[in-house]
Amino acid sequence: MFRAPVVPRARKRSRPADATVSGREGVKFEDVRLYLVERKMGRSRRSFLTQLARSKGFIVEDVLSDDITHVVSEDNQASSLWKWLRECALKNLPDMHVLDVGWFTDSMREGRPVADTGEKARRGYATVPTPPEGSAPTAQAVVSQYACQRRTTTENNNKIFTDAFEVLAESYEFNEIEGPCLAFRRAASVLKSLSWAVQCLEATRNVPCLGEHTKAVMEEILRYGRSFEVEKILSDERYRTLKLFTSVFGVGPKTADKWYRGGLRSFSDVLGDRGIRLNRMQQSGFLHYGDISRAVSKAEARALRNIIDEAVHAITPDAVLALTGGFRRGKEFGHDVDFIVTTPELGKEKNLLPSIIKRLTKQRILLYCDYQASTFDMSKLPSYRFEAMDHFAKCFLIMRLEGSQVEGGLHLAEGDSRGWRAVRVDLVAPPMDRYAFALLGWSGSRQFERDLRRFARLERNMLLDNHALYDKTKKEFLAATTERDIFAHLGLEYIEPWQRNA
Repeated sequence: MFRAPVVPRARKRSRPADATVSGREGVKFEDVRLYLVERKMGRSRRSFLTQLARSKGFIVEDVLSDDITHVVSEDNQASSLWKWLRECALKNLPDMHVLDVGWFTDSMREGRPVADTGEKARRGYATVPTPPEGSAPTAQAVVSQYACQRRTTTENNNKIFTDAFEVLAESYEFNEIEGPCLAFRRAASVLKSLSWAVQCLEATRNVPCLGEHTKAVMEEILRYGRSFEVEKILSDERYRTLKLFTSVFGVGPKTADKWYRGGLRSFSDVLGDRGIRLNRMQQSGFLHYGDISRAVSKAEARALRNIIDEAVHAITPDAVLALTGGFRRGKEFGHDVDFIVTTPELGKEKNLLPSIIKRLTKQRILLYCDYQASTFDMSKLPSYRFEAMDHFAKCFLIMRLEGSQVEGGLHLAEGDSRGWRAVRVDLVAPPMDRYAFALLGWSGSRQFERDLRRFARLERNMLLDNHALYDKTKKEFLAATTERDIFAHLGLEYIEPWQRNA
């Protein structure tokens, strides 16, 4: 069944017609309001057609709402288009005319909305079938406020919004304002999990974690294609300087802000200031900045796994090695490469990292090493306060990776002919009975782990961290040998690592 493209009767409007046409005298068809669907049509073509229609006296809205009379689509499947329209939860949907771009083209040529009579009706403008008579907008699937109850892959249908939210969150982080920072990160996490692209704000009515500020940013992006607040931040000198300084290995927001307040604006300013004493980590961060600020490829991560695996099993044949972080979640690129290494025999893991460091040093591939011995003490658990880092033995490394060790070659800057690059590598060595908790924590993503712990605390009265899971009701620790055991204790469906990119 197809909806005929009949020009509707005049209706009362909730806002003046000149809201979208400059000068009320330019409006010729006050009872017609168009909305052009950007999907498939593209932003530039949509913009061109919008200006064309407005120049001929049509009202064209930038945002889909109940004021719309005609929805114009190009090359979209009918089922997908109607599914999206229903998800927008429009009260006026049954009265809207959903049309193919052919109707729009002929209307522009004739300078008026064409009717559905004679030859024009047979040319098939209304190629988008209507929903069955009496049907109502379909309900959206319930979206949980917790990332640990959502499956989020590396695909992101709402990148234009999430990129903006990440800038806003980082800005608040630089200013040490935690509440809005977390709010924007939660909002970004929710939007990443959606299987559909948000094209109208009404569609997000039942989506959690979207507050007034986040929705205001989204509405601005939907209307203008960008956020003016985000653009202001990106041009702000302090934000840009702190962003630059914190990109250096070993430099956090507090140090970056101290340098900024001291009048420093560039790397040359920092390195040329005799009053600044860089620690070893920062010195290495500047020395290898070109390499470690560039993304690490999956092939490079696999090559490093082979190197670490060889070193570990030369020391302890029964050792367990696991690649964690973004690469375990299926990402093609990352900033560093994280591994968990342990042994089946409890206590034996204590000497594992020093032995690995010694072996890598002999191979002359260790460019930097910061080893931190274990401070883990089960008797001090559970911990009732959040700690950013666990207490297992760990080391933060910069390793030399040769091009000959990487399948397909190194991910180098253009013109770089060295044949090797520096890569950041982190190793952590938990006892075997803590392995499942450490694996879950180090796999990420950060927002997934944050929500998993929040869910445990608020919904299950439990405390979860990289060390253990404690049931406050039963007053006992819950054992786990796999990640699935932890999810089961929490009463959650198991989510694969590649679905945790929150």
